[in-house]
Amino acid sequence: MANAREIKKRIKAVGNIKRITKTMQMIATSKFARAQQKALASKPYVEGVFDLVSELASRGASIEHPLIAGPDQLSKDAPEVVLVMTSDRGLCGPYNGNVIRTALKALKDAGTTRTEVIGRKGVSVLKFNKYVIASHHTQFGDQPKFEDVERLAQQYMDAFTKGEISGVKVVYMRFISTARQRPEVLQLLPLRPPVTDEQDTRGLNTEFEFSPEPAELLAELLPETVKTTLFQAFNDSIVSEHVARMVAMKAATDNAGKMGKTYKRIFNRARQAQITTELTEIISGAAALE
Repeated sequence: MANAREIKKRIKAVGNIKRITKTMQMIATSKFARAQQKALASKPYVEGVFDLVSELASRGASIEHPLIAGPDQLSKDAPEVVLVMTSDRGLCGPYNGNVIRTALKALKDAGTTRTEVIGRKGVSVLKFNKYVIASHHTQFGDQPKFEDVERLAQQYMDAFTKGEISGVKVVYMRFISTARQRPEVLQLLPLRPPVTDEQDTRGLNTEFEFSPEPAELLAELLPETVKTTLFQAFNDSIVSEHVARMVAMKAATDNAGKMGKTYKRIFNRARQAQITTELTEIISGAAALE
């Protein structure tokens, strides 16, 4: 059994770790609250735009748009962009692992691809798996601005309409609730309406009158849909990361507390054994002098 001094050092080290993980848990909880409010505030707008685009497309069945149908001429061997959203920092449980596993499967199933990454964790793992990183986006951080996301979405739309790329997929962690996040592959271009878990039958028998015509409205709404959809993916990724880090740090804090109690029991036993040994030596010495 280790001596009492060594065990005391371990108790102190575990206590320091517990304080650090508790602080990180509190920071992650604070960031999560702000990120969740932002993600939930933008989601109704994104869903509303998608509903309107779907309704316009159904009213004008013959309407075609490059963001839906694709460019008139596609360059030979035009790659498909796969954008992988990971975090810059670790200590967030299975968050990065789940996203990267989904990304590796998507890259394996795809044909010619151009891999782009957000976050340092994704870069290191993909490079280790021999994937060439075409672009590493570092301008977004923990609080992505719509203007930065808008510029990235516009670059994708310009390249897609020119036929330089065949499509854009986004691998990210979708935020469903505090207890549930799911890694998904989002088809950003060509634009497809999102698939919901439950069929929404509201408004199927509602008649709409559009002004201006559906084709003109689609020309304005489709680029906005791409931008807001990509921005929502960023928001979902950020809030999911904070949830994962909050849960991971709470588990680490609880484990450190249990380990501290275990070491205290071991310390008490070691101390008791040391006292018993000292008493035995004293008694034995006194008996030898008699």
